[in-house]
Amino acid sequence: MNYEGVNTRSDKVPTDSDSRERDLVLRSKRGDRSAFGELVKNHMRRAYYVALGLVGSHDDALDISQEAFARAFDARDALDPERPFYPWLYQILRRLSFNHLRNRKTRRARLDAEAHWIVADATSRAAVDDPARQVERLEVRERIGTAIEELSQWEREVFVLRQFEDLRYREIAELLKIPVGTVMSRLYSARRSLAAQLEDLL
Repeated sequence: MNYEGVNTRSDKVPTDSDSRERDLVLRSKRGDRSAFGELVKNHMRRAYYVALGLVGSHDDALDISQEAFARAFDARDALDPERPFYPWLYQILRRLSFNHLRNRKTRRARLDAEAHWIVADATSRAAVDDPARQVERLEVRERIGTAIEELSQWEREVFVLRQFEDLRYREIAELLKIPVGTVMSRLYSARRSLAAQLEDLL
């Protein structure tokens, strides 16, 4: 794994957090498992939610995010202490996620309740204590999960990075090593597809 083509350097003044991560990466590169454990702790939640958005399954997202960290430790010789850790990890995470999607015989997994970030918008008027409304919320969640699953992996990826990660177009382009225009095109296509499938909810 390398960083070629990904502009992760910045002109900003390094913060204490940046210095701390650089130290953790240096120690991890030398095989310090406790330092790598700190990196896992700092980035596991983010990695899990991205994997969840890409593969649509709580259990699979846990497995994939954990496997990504295991492979990152095995490939620690390629770590560059002068660059942020997460963009490098993300390349491993996305490859595992896409391999999982290609190898899965069926794509019936649904986004878990953790996907409330979009369900809440579609069901904000539902009464939480109303059983009928709760059933409606479940049906809405399943429809949204299905709609996201039916996106191409390229559309889904930019949608997840924009929606889950709240990344800007340029940041997504740098992470995926594609032009900003391609990011915009894929995101537009994803949103158009979702809008068509969920028209009655929106």
